[in-house]
Amino acid sequence: MPTDLRTVIERISAEYYQLTTAEKKVADYVTDHQRDTQIMSISDLAEACGVAEATITRFCRKLDYKGYNAFKLALAKNVASRRGIPFLSGEVTPDDDIQEMCHKLYGAEVDAISQTLSLIRPDEIARAADILTQADKVFCMGQGGSMIMAEEAAHIFYTAGMSFFAPSDSHIQIMYTAALTPRDAILFFSYSGATREAVELLELAQRRKVRTILVTHFPKSPAAAYANVILQCGANEGPLQLGSVPARMAQLFLIDTLFTEVSRRQEDKVEDARREMAEVLELKHL
Repeated sequence: MPTDLRTVIERISAEYYQLTTAEKKVADYVTDHQRDTQIMSISDLAEACGVAEATITRFCRKLDYKGYNAFKLALAKNVASRRGIPFLSGEVTPDDDIQEMCHKLYGAEVDAISQTLSLIRPDEIARAADILTQADKVFCMGQGGSMIMAEEAAHIFYTAGMSFFAPSDSHIQIMYTAALTPRDAILFFSYSGATREAVELLELAQRRKVRTILVTHFPKSPAAAYANVILQCGANEGPLQLGSVPARMAQLFLIDTLFTEVSRRQEDKVEDARREMAEVLELKHL
């Protein structure tokens, strides 16, 4: 059995991009069908995933489990630990009434934050805060739904008088990166960490010695290889859940954590900046 305290799902997320294509099929199925998997035989799981039984065995060993039974035991413990949550969980169904639906959504979003909290490494938060406080300029970037999170991060930090910017066009992003210096920094958002734009941009930043922070769900993704600091967010987002609210809640929690840590390092400066900002915005109110 693994000696660390990470759950099965956390280990799958951490190792996902080290898996083969067939093993990723198993990972995706297990993540989406945790309760079902814990009672399936190795033959049943192999058939459900469309892979060979040997693939299941290799998958378990890559997660540092001795075999399929040890893997199932760990998964069952993970599922059982969540049964005590005093609200409904699981996917919303057409038969749910509005109250049940709301409870399930609430559960998924709270669970995403809880997962993220368990994945936080204080030393990585401190390293990220060092980069952000020392940088002359910070560019918050991402693509698609991740760009929305980048814009939110830039907005929050800008309200405290910090030089944070969020160029949204991918061509502009790569142009800005080409002009940055080692005194600047990039805060990049990519749930998968596997988009071509993310890899190209972070690779360019590394060549220019620009320090980078990557917020992602997969710490061993292709883009992660080029980041100075990796902050892992929780929320297990399936392929049909692009830009899910729980995944965004998890990333917002990390943004809030970073902002709070950076702000308390320069409390007086931040307080003065926010006071001035509030006075300016007051003129906008009727």
